[in-house]
Amino acid sequence: MRTKGGAPSGWFWSLALVALGIALLLNNFLLISGFNVTTLLPLVLVIIGAVIVVRGDIFAGGAGKNFSITRGSVESAALEISAGAIDVQAYALQREGRLIAGQFAPNTRPFLTVDGVDAKLRMDRAMTTFFSFSAWTAALANDLPWKLYVSTHLGQVSLDLSDVIIDTAVISTGLGNIQLTTPKEALAALYVRSALGVIRVVVPAGQNVRIIAPNTRLFTVQADKERYANPEAGIYVTLNGTLDAPETLIYVNGTFGDAYFA
Repeated sequence: MRTKGGAPSGWFWSLALVALGIALLLNNFLLISGFNVTTLLPLVLVIIGAVIVVRGDIFAGGAGKNFSITRGSVESAALEISAGAIDVQAYALQREGRLIAGQFAPNTRPFLTVDGVDAKLRMDRAMTTFFSFSAWTAALANDLPWKLYVSTHLGQVSLDLSDVIIDTAVISTGLGNIQLTTPKEALAALYVRSALGVIRVVVPAGQNVRIIAPNTRLFTVQADKERYANPEAGIYVTLNGTLDAPETLIYVNGTFGDAYFA
């Protein structure tokens, strides 16, 4: 049974607890022979996992909430995300007059500070409950430069920056994968790292991108040979970019895993 908002109804959890209580009572009074409560633990894990997959959180009311912040007089912005085990998505915001919009988990609405025309926003996993796993999404204003700092230890990171201006970006994960679509303009280098995950870099047609990504025994790089030249070991340069397009520099490295450039 589900509520109108999409979260499992309270009746579901109530009935599950009643059923478990009845089973325990019958076991205590020896009315069920050979019953061992520990045999129910896998079922509990299955239920919790199913709820996380369907809703994103274990507890009712923990699903993601929408947010939107007006731009005002802001001319440059920095976004710092410490997501822990939460997945992160970012892309360009098409609505004029807005600085950022998206979805956040409870208690993690971006904390905003403004100094003159510069804005800083922060989203911190430590501000929400341990059992909250709703993905965070951030749509960024596409007509001002962004400093972007994103880190997770288990979460996946997906950044489509093809319509975003990036001042600088540092993206890192522990066990999570990273997918990055390169920005239309980058004022400084981008740094991408994963300790144990797959890194995918997608370059839209016409962009000039130089990627420095050393191959090691435990971290291998695979680049589309029709799209990239490999003039030196560990250096990959896009082919057929627009002549007057600026070049974006990206440093990619990892401890274990693979990198794919398309």
